[in-house]
Amino acid sequence: MERYGIIGNPLGHSFSRNYFTEFFQRTGRDAVYEPYVLESIEEFPALIATHPDFVGLNVTIPYKQAVMRHLDAIEPDAAAIGAVNVVKVSWHAGHPFLTGYNTDILGFTRSIRPLLKPHHTSALILGTGGASKAVDQGLHQLGIETMFVSRTRREGVLCYEDLTPEVMARYNVVVNATPLGTFPDTERCPDIPYPFLTTKHLCFDLVYNPDKSLFLRKAEEQGASIKNGLEMLYIQADEAWKIWTENKK
Repeated sequence: MERYGIIGNPLGHSFSRNYFTEFFQRTGRDAVYEPYVLESIEEFPALIATHPDFVGLNVTIPYKQAVMRHLDAIEPDAAAIGAVNVVKVSWHAGHPFLTGYNTDILGFTRSIRPLLKPHHTSALILGTGGASKAVDQGLHQLGIETMFVSRTRREGVLCYEDLTPEVMARYNVVVNATPLGTFPDTERCPDIPYPFLTTKHLCFDLVYNPDKSLFLRKAEEQGASIKNGLEMLYIQADEAWKIWTENKK
């Protein structure tokens, strides 16, 4: 049997578990996909060591960056971003060799590209975690200028109090790369000045559960175009499967 899974904390409702479990049932593959809640990333080596049937893992909040120090190799995109969301496990004489990848860039760019208009030239990225770094690189690949927003102002990063009407008018793409609004805490959202959003804005939320987060509902009320992270997850899942089963590195 092949073993796959996802590490993070918390995990709760797992898109990946449902997606791959249904896929294995549909294709008759002798495989299992399980969530593994780790209290600390230091539990990761023992998890691998005690499951010699591991083939691959997804990595989510808060371990996309911390997991990197436990890997044997990191692909260039993941190294450039400084975050990993897919781990391929190769076994050699009973010893695991762990390679880290990042499919966030591909998933994000493919998902947002159809919604972009010629006036979408600048973007605010809410959050500064591992996912936000992939969003930043993806937007740059699409030719879009970016600015990070965090709770703490520092060089190259705005805080939420800096989001004046002028700033919001300049940056007409807004991407929520924080977990705020994720089930079950669905009545939270990033503290941006929603009344400054317009019909020219595009708001993208990496959150996919619920389908329409409070962030997206508030943006839609102002006439902004909106999209959640579900399609991005489907793309990422397909790419992860290719890495685990087709990539021989």
